[in-house]
Amino acid sequence: MTATRVPCTVVTGFLGAGKTTLIRHILENAKGKRLALIVNEFGDVGVDGEILKGCGVESCPEENIVELANGCICCTVADDFVPALDQILSHTPRVDHILIETSGLALPKPLVQAFQWPSVKSRVTVDGVVAVVDGPALAEGRVASNMDALAAQRAQDGTLDHDDPVEEVFEDQVACADLIILSKSDLMDAAGSARANTVIGEHISRAVKIVPTAHGKVDPSVLLGLGLAVEDDIENRKSHHDGMGDHEHDDFDSFVIELPSIASPDELAARVSKAAEEENVLRVKGFVDVDAKPMRLLVQAVGPRVNHYYDRAWTPQDDRRSRLVVIGLKGLNRPAIEKILVG
Repeated sequence: MTATRVPCTVVTGFLGAGKTTLIRHILENAKGKRLALIVNEFGDVGVDGEILKGCGVESCPEENIVELANGCICCTVADDFVPALDQILSHTPRVDHILIETSGLALPKPLVQAFQWPSVKSRVTVDGVVAVVDGPALAEGRVASNMDALAAQRAQDGTLDHDDPVEEVFEDQVACADLIILSKSDLMDAAGSARANTVIGEHISRAVKIVPTAHGKVDPSVLLGLGLAVEDDIENRKSHHDGMGDHEHDDFDSFVIELPSIASPDELAARVSKAAEEENVLRVKGFVDVDAKPMRLLVQAVGPRVNHYYDRAWTPQDDRRSRLVVIGLKGLNRPAIEKILVG
């Protein structure tokens, strides 16, 4: 039975850590493997799924990409994940490997535990769990960008360390990982890299390798084919939520802001950065219509760091509206953020 099961790699990591960039690189360098992808988008606009569907990679055609946009995958395993798995496994020819990109809020352990269900275990196995962590943020003492207020609160009250949901999500993701990708290594000097590695080391209890990367460029052979059958080893991966019932994500806000078409991508990037700095926004991502441009502008921001580029041409089937998903800690001031972004 084991020899016929399709291996799955779970790619987890905090908001904006670089999961989508890593997965896109894997898809583009699959070397003949037939891949499928399950994307768990957090927010109302499927940005990550659209980015990956736009790759045009032969090894992973669009019909092999299934997007789950109904909430955190670890909370909706039975409702969303299993049907997505059924859909992918029905394809002919059969896929060689399945990648699962969790949302930034997902805990990997409940998802891996679903692979123990008889109807799932007979068909697939967890090849490995890969955690992508934001190197520059860790080097600066944060688990993600633009969390100075949260860091200050933790410094004032040490009892908050284990109660902080953001910290717990990060720690649980790292604790469950078989391999850790230290992203954006090109943005750190040697001292920063050492600090980031020290933080990670404080949260791993097993012999887990840490791989520094820039722009998600990792040889797929490093990530795929680990053959670990993680579902059989899940009890050795301790988390904050062991023995607890359903967890909640009420500590985060997520909403979509619609914009008119814009004249200057750089001006929009400056507004996004300002919103992150002034309103404690963790993540912004979306597609934007630029005046007189046939190409779609992709905007991605992690805290005040903003990237934007034209990813492809608009098509007649596209809803050519400018929409940005905004994600942050509970209590985001939507009117203030909207005023900054829209003007």
